[in-house]
Amino acid sequence: MQNTEPVWRIVDEKAQPAIELSDRVWGMPELAYNEHKSAAEHTAYLHAEGFRVTEQLAGIPTAMMGEAGEGGPVIAILGEFDALPGLSNEAGVAEHRPVPGDGNGHACGHNLLGAASLLAATAVKDYLKANGIEGRVRYYGCPAEEGGAAKGFMARAGLFDDVDIAISWHPGSFASVNEPISLANTRIDFTFHGRASHAAASPHLGRSALDAVELMSVGVNYLREHIPQESRIHYAYLDAGGVAPNVVQAKAKVRYLIRAADVKALNSLVARVRKIADGAALMTDTRVETQVISAVSNLLGNTPLEKLMQDALDRLGPPPFDAEDRQRAAEFQATLSEEDIAAAFRKVGMPRNDDPLPTSIVPLDSKRAPMIGSTDVGDVSWVVPTVQARGATHAIGTPLHSWQATAQGKLPHAHKGMVHVAKVMASTAVEALTKPEIIAAAKADHAARAGGAYVCPLPEDAKPPIGMSLAV
Repeated sequence: MQNTEPVWRIVDEKAQPAIELSDRVWGMPELAYNEHKSAAEHTAYLHAEGFRVTEQLAGIPTAMMGEAGEGGPVIAILGEFDALPGLSNEAGVAEHRPVPGDGNGHACGHNLLGAASLLAATAVKDYLKANGIEGRVRYYGCPAEEGGAAKGFMARAGLFDDVDIAISWHPGSFASVNEPISLANTRIDFTFHGRASHAAASPHLGRSALDAVELMSVGVNYLREHIPQESRIHYAYLDAGGVAPNVVQAKAKVRYLIRAADVKALNSLVARVRKIADGAALMTDTRVETQVISAVSNLLGNTPLEKLMQDALDRLGPPPFDAEDRQRAAEFQATLSEEDIAAAFRKVGMPRNDDPLPTSIVPLDSKRAPMIGSTDVGDVSWVVPTVQARGATHAIGTPLHSWQATAQGKLPHAHKGMVHVAKVMASTAVEALTKPEIIAAAKADHAARAGGAYVCPLPEDAKPPIGMSLAV
């Protein structure tokens, strides 16, 4: 195996600026497509490290790419930096204590995600230069993972077409290779148009858009019994028609998030939900308009790359957590339920223990509980062979999208987990760049799984929903 220890030393040497970047982004939590300050921080980092920078990818103001190196294969390392609404918390405080302000918080750890990916890309850049190796490394700064499907728009624009391998990661409780299972999904807004009237004097003249939304909800709830077990349907009211109950609501709007095992199953389920919306409009004598906000594909695995990344994890071993890290993690674990903690162990197929931070690497063949979330990394995985790591950055059992995840985002154990996974990604990239047979095997595996050209689940006329609320 290629000696990758030098690239690990480069990661350690470069770690402090990346940690500081992560902490700065933590302190400026911005929602999907509005990550202007966070994107500027990432862009400045790329310039300072000598990358060739391209901004506003796919017409998205907060998407950027930095490239380094010449010729040879192209390795993409994907980063994110968007936050979530309503999940702010004071850093390092093991109690729910939101900070004043807009309420946003990095409850999915994307401040760590982007910084570690940048750190890995920088280490690979320096390694290639120091050893005179042909090849290019790219850092893709990808906004709006939380509901915005930015990578889908970027993939549709051809931004990954010349990439040989893509690498990414996500914060979590354990260090592992990410199991390549996720749900395809789409977000669709259903806007019902009716007719206003006085709800007491002339209710017969009104046509209630709110009634239509509620009838659609009833229909979808009956549908739930008759969909595949792994499918999911969620909804949120965006406009309930106003606050005056004595006015028949002339307009109401609901957003549906529909998930299925793959794009084919998703399209079938979406068609059924659309029929229910049409039926609700028919029953209420209203009119319905629809707008697709986002859509993502399910993840496509890649066995050669997963084995390669697992080998790097096994060689590196678990993150170097110390007694103080474990004490702080235990404080946060005490705020969790036994169910939270047990679920974390089940998810990776590891036996339950009382340590608040992991002491070993999750084996590649562990019997895991499948992930039932979604990610726009799925679209990249259909274009190019893709592999993801999981980084041990939070106390075991910490649910993502929780205040506990936000509060741990600047603690030393989060930083150590972030640097650890940067080494894993950098090692994986260097191995691929220096061994052509790895890329060849990854591409053959990808071709066998994909079975043809990538078909983007986004409608052709869909545009990145810049400026729209994606908070729900």
